[in-house]
Amino acid sequence: ALLKPEASEAVKHLLPPNVNGNLSALCVWPDQIRHWYKYRWTSPLHFIDTPDDKCGFQYSRDCHEDLCVAGAIKNFTSQLSHYKEGTSDRRYNMTEALLFLAHFTGDIHQPMHVGFTSDKGGNTIDLRWYRHKSNLHHVWDREIILTALADYYDKDVTLLLQDIEKNYTNGIWSDDVVSWEHCNDISRCVNK
Repeated sequence: ALLKPEASEAVKHLLPPNVNGNLSALCVWPDQIRHWYKYRWTSPLHFIDTPDDKCGFQYSRDCHEDLCVAGAIKNFTSQLSHYKEGTSDRRYNMTEALLFLAHFTGDIHQPMHVGFTSDKGGNTIDLRWYRHKSNLHHVWDREIILTALADYYDKDVTLLLQDIEKNYTNGIWSDDVVSWEHCNDISRCVNK
């Protein structure tokens, strides 16, 4: 709903008709297929591991051969950048590129998807989330959101989304939106 008209039209064109232009309906697809034989190559694209003794991400060190979530964003953005001109390389599936890009944009913002090599994304750190056993990765990916949804939004996801939208339309992230929209050199932008 927040895409500019040209981008919205492209998304609707790339998505299957049964989702009525709703990109979020298919954003989990890369997680669902990552263990299928055909897509096993995508598994390392869901995260970034940095050395335990380093406090920051460095593309050349931490994303060898583009096999990390930042590399995936760079590559799928590059593929999609040619869609507008109708010059897309026929080797690539533009619908898959869109779904991967949407998913990996979410992954790169999850704390447990970008971290130290030894923490294994928090998957080996067991804990209790209220009354049930979980691990740190699962809590960050799912439990915090579901708990906030229940505690603050009476389980109404529309209200949660409205609050998130307010943060970047006229809230704490509104000044950042311009920098999100423009990137003249995708190789540089992945380090931001």
